[in-house]
Amino acid sequence: MLRFCRPRVCSLPLRRRFHNVREHIHDERWPGWQVIIGIETHAQIKSRQKLFSYALNTDLGKPPNTHVTVFDAAFPGTLPKLNNKCVDLAIRTALALQCNVQTRSSFDRKHYFYSDLPSGYQITQHYAPIALNGQLDVTSSNSIFPVRIKQLQLEQDTAKSTFHARTKTAQIDLNRTGVGLMEIVTEPDIRSPEEAGAYVRSLQALLRAVGASDGNMEQGSLRCDVNVSVNRVGQPPGTRCEIKNLNSVRFMMAAIIYEIHRQKAILELTPDPATATVPQETRGFDENTFETFRLRSKEDAPDYRYMPDPNLGVLVLSEERISNIFLNLPELPDETRARLKEQHGLSDHDIEVLQNIDSGHGVRFDGEEPRDEEGISNGAIAYFDQVCAGVGSLTQRTDGTPTEVTAPKARDPKVVMNWMTHELLGKLAARKESFKDNKLSAAQLGQLLDLIENKIITRSSSKLLLRHMLENPTLKSTLQVAQDLKLIALSHGSAHAPSNTEAGYSEQDPLEHLCEQAVAALPAEVESYCRGNVNVINRIVGRVMKDSRGRADAQNARNIIERLITKATQR
Repeated sequence: MLRFCRPRVCSLPLRRRFHNVREHIHDERWPGWQVIIGIETHAQIKSRQKLFSYALNTDLGKPPNTHVTVFDAAFPGTLPKLNNKCVDLAIRTALALQCNVQTRSSFDRKHYFYSDLPSGYQITQHYAPIALNGQLDVTSSNSIFPVRIKQLQLEQDTAKSTFHARTKTAQIDLNRTGVGLMEIVTEPDIRSPEEAGAYVRSLQALLRAVGASDGNMEQGSLRCDVNVSVNRVGQPPGTRCEIKNLNSVRFMMAAIIYEIHRQKAILELTPDPATATVPQETRGFDENTFETFRLRSKEDAPDYRYMPDPNLGVLVLSEERISNIFLNLPELPDETRARLKEQHGLSDHDIEVLQNIDSGHGVRFDGEEPRDEEGISNGAIAYFDQVCAGVGSLTQRTDGTPTEVTAPKARDPKVVMNWMTHELLGKLAARKESFKDNKLSAAQLGQLLDLIENKIITRSSSKLLLRHMLENPTLKSTLQVAQDLKLIALSHGSAHAPSNTEAGYSEQDPLEHLCEQAVAALPAEVESYCRGNVNVINRIVGRVMKDSRGRADAQNARNIIERLITKATQR
């Protein structure tokens, strides 16, 4: 048994009397009552192949029963072969959860009959799971609380059954049969629906960060079973009821709230509080009425008849294998959050936005990190880091012409964040695309910010340039594209502004020439300005901006126009 730990944000002693591990927190919704919650999470492992066969994992929308081997369909005589990639991803998750990774674990058969289980049993790790005794520190309402992880085990997923009410028939799709699952079981350390939601969101972020699962609850790759019990403060824990197959955080929180009120009502209606108990049941959740309903009682619970799987031996993990996985763990969400806050000074809101952009869509098979053609990580946080670090930096020569620099120049993180979240993501959303569809490299966005900072292009031109580069992806630098589109700013006395003698622009001072044309073209506005209507100068400035196609600096243009008008009135 090996334990590899990163420093914990906080920790509490592991006690068996779980109802005393955390102090009671008063809740106005149910005063005088304590809620105790434990969660079992089933996360689909993001591997190319299934847990015990060579069949490829399938995405939603694939034709049914097309990713199935004879082992998945439980043909007699077929044998399982363990997928080591699934094992590595489970170890990676266990280490991120600060678990004790077991050097020896084994597989068991869980027997029950249902149409979505062709073999009549599920291969799981009931007696000797791959990892034990971990902890996940969860942030909720600006406080951090620990949730102990009882165990993490590998098991098979079942087939997908679809019931048709009109024909009263069910169809079975075996594509999902045998897909690797990680069952992550907590100790009953959670005390409210909001804490339960925060735990699941934290677990989602961790699974995505280590590349073990995409954690998409709406697609069924992350499902939760919640155990809820209620007791009066100071009394022993009540009887727990399990709510099965919750597939969204919102539904999970609603199910917990309903179950708390249901159990509380039962206990309050019992004449003798000392003997009051809630029947132990397994319950489902109705997403239309937001109520739980009875599935079966404790007496009806099946006897799974667990037994060691005779076709699978003991899973032996070497210390070297576990150590190598630990040393190559990616940055975890809490570490990323702390780094972004300390290194870049980002707010909690900005950090949450960046982490939400990376919310599972970039998780690759077998834990591979998403990278671009140059081998650079292309997640939103990595993209932000590259832009802030100064990739593709530009500066100005003494004569005012822009040039690339060999030593990267760090950029303002708040400016980078603003352009990523508002301009870049906004234009991608207008194109009905997400960040994963972004074709603008970090160097190109960084150069765009440098062009604005050095006033080589105006802000209005920068937005036009950004839209053009998203619509027409290119390997050219942003400076080259700006020059091709003739978007270089016309600043007063600029040496690098392009000349256009055919249009009558002065090569030495094109902005002043445009201002002279605007003043000559709008004599009525000039006369009104001379009579004291100073706001009318905005019309003249607007004419300059229109003629320059947004390349003129508005403040410079205003200063030149005021000087030209003053000079004309003094004649």
